[in-house]
Amino acid sequence: MKKFVLLIYCFFVAFLSFGQAGKTTLSIIPEPVKTIAGKGNFILPRHIVIEAGTTADQKAVTDFLKNKLTKPTGATVTVKNSLTAPATIKLLLYKIQDTTLGKEGYHLWVSKTGVVIRANEPAGLFHGVQTLVQLLPKEIESADVVPHVLWALPYAEITDYPRFAWRGLMLDVSRHFFTKEEVKQYIDQMARYKFNLLHMHLTDDEGWRIEIKSLPRLTTVGAYNVKKIGEFGEFSVPGPNEPRNYGGFYTQDDIRELVQYAKERFVNIMPEVDVPGHSLAAVVAYPELSCTAGAENYKVRSGEHIMDFGKGGLTALVDNTLNPSSEKTYAFLDKVLTEVAQLFPFGYIHMGGDECAKNFWAQSDSVKALMQKEGLKSMEEVQSYFEKRLEKIVESKGKKFMGWDEIIEGGLGPKAAVMSWRGIQGGITASKLGHEVVMSPTTFAYLDYMQSDEVMEPHVYSTLRLSKAYEFEPVPSGADGRLILGGQANLWAEQVYNFRQVEYMTWPRGMAIAESVWSPKEKKNWDTFYPKVEKQFARLDEAEIKYAPSMYDPDFQPSMGADSLVRVALTNEIPGLDTYYSFDNSYPDRFYPKYTEQLVVPKDATQLRVITYRGKQPVGRMVTMPVAELRNRIGRRPEQ
Repeated sequence: MKKFVLLIYCFFVAFLSFGQAGKTTLSIIPEPVKTIAGKGNFILPRHIVIEAGTTADQKAVTDFLKNKLTKPTGATVTVKNSLTAPATIKLLLYKIQDTTLGKEGYHLWVSKTGVVIRANEPAGLFHGVQTLVQLLPKEIESADVVPHVLWALPYAEITDYPRFAWRGLMLDVSRHFFTKEEVKQYIDQMARYKFNLLHMHLTDDEGWRIEIKSLPRLTTVGAYNVKKIGEFGEFSVPGPNEPRNYGGFYTQDDIRELVQYAKERFVNIMPEVDVPGHSLAAVVAYPELSCTAGAENYKVRSGEHIMDFGKGGLTALVDNTLNPSSEKTYAFLDKVLTEVAQLFPFGYIHMGGDECAKNFWAQSDSVKALMQKEGLKSMEEVQSYFEKRLEKIVESKGKKFMGWDEIIEGGLGPKAAVMSWRGIQGGITASKLGHEVVMSPTTFAYLDYMQSDEVMEPHVYSTLRLSKAYEFEPVPSGADGRLILGGQANLWAEQVYNFRQVEYMTWPRGMAIAESVWSPKEKKNWDTFYPKVEKQFARLDEAEIKYAPSMYDPDFQPSMGADSLVRVALTNEIPGLDTYYSFDNSYPDRFYPKYTEQLVVPKDATQLRVITYRGKQPVGRMVTMPVAELRNRIGRRPEQ
């Protein structure tokens, strides 16, 4: 009887392989340099043997793969480092370097004899393993055993290596604090799409998140504010009796643990200490760092309004800057950077420099005296003076100095690296001046922006849809491409209150950025990318990772007709979808009217509801658009 069951199983496997032969399409994000799909499948056995080396970095790869395979398959996975027995999966380093692959590239083969991944370095093996995981059925992402799954890998040959060495995501842990375990989850999610740099925004007006032993008040006082729920930036001013117990910080042991955890996934962590602006938490802890009288009465910001962004520039309502004219400021920064540099092995430290309101500097007698002494003619030159002194402190700790593109304005220090966020021009300018650049422009890479229509999203001042994020090109026209290190996406957390929302805001737009910084420019194609994203959605469902389905939500384009009736055109990012609608306050499905041309809004209608379908299946969310909102938008210039 057992032999009969085994025979039937073998026939089933053979039938499945034959049935899929010639139909297999590889769906991998980011898109590899070269893929050749074969005919047939390799079936993982119940006893999986991994052959790999035994160095610490190689062990990190095999540990990851063993854990990934064991949980959902229920298989026995063993690791060996000898050639005496056959192996299911071989993870091998080249003895003679393959110059096409570099440090992070790999070759991957799936054939009837098993899987082979070869690379020059363990990082390449790890990236090859991430691709291998994407070739397996979606159930491989489950944390539990999944029965009755045929663990089939399509025959394939893949050659792959990254376009850029810097492939980053920035996580703002200051506006809202995310725990050590949540940061680890974020690192795991980054690694699946071959990101290799986590930029941690550790300090801001809302909290100082890293323990500095020589300056304990930074965390005993500066790491906590009043918990508020609502729209950040418009919160009421906290009362004197509201508890300041919301927040937290990472101990130095926490940081060491995170750095090691990331290292085992071939991810570096870059710290950011944001100065001289965005420094209210530091000023509250040590008021002598301010040039403004009364700073000892300041409190860590809880999301109340403290800054005006007008046409005339930034105006601070409270002085959230460090005093550029005081030696106490530079002594403070030297202490901070001494400890930060020892915790983070990565070669760069990001020192912010963005959105520094200078109205309090302009009123300060000590800053005026500094300007006269140093021959500084503008407030931008005052900040440049500060940045150049800061660069020397960073370099004295054996690190490279990086800042946001505002540091260009008064003149750059000799070796400063620039992160270009206010569009692409800052990166172009800095590269032409001979400075290293990382591109992270708001236009394509700001993950805190709304992903769909604002009636569906936490309100932020702009929108970034998936298709726009996918247009990201890290080497803009006019830049010196030799100095573009790569690119990254930034997730500011003012409106991100919990880790599930972190996931929602990052994916799938993070996939678009991943493909922009890893894949060859000529391999990028929206028409092949979005179907891969849909397959990733199913994998994220298995992993219980939250994501935004916003690419299915239509875009609303209202106008006014000569008859004074509102018109609205609907467009979709994804082709092949049908949109159904209602004006009668009910919830439409596919039996309702289908959108085929610009709609005329009935005179007395109060809302338009829409939902998108693919065939008979709803794929989009039910979107309710008030007619009053459509009217408000008519003639309003779209936000860019």
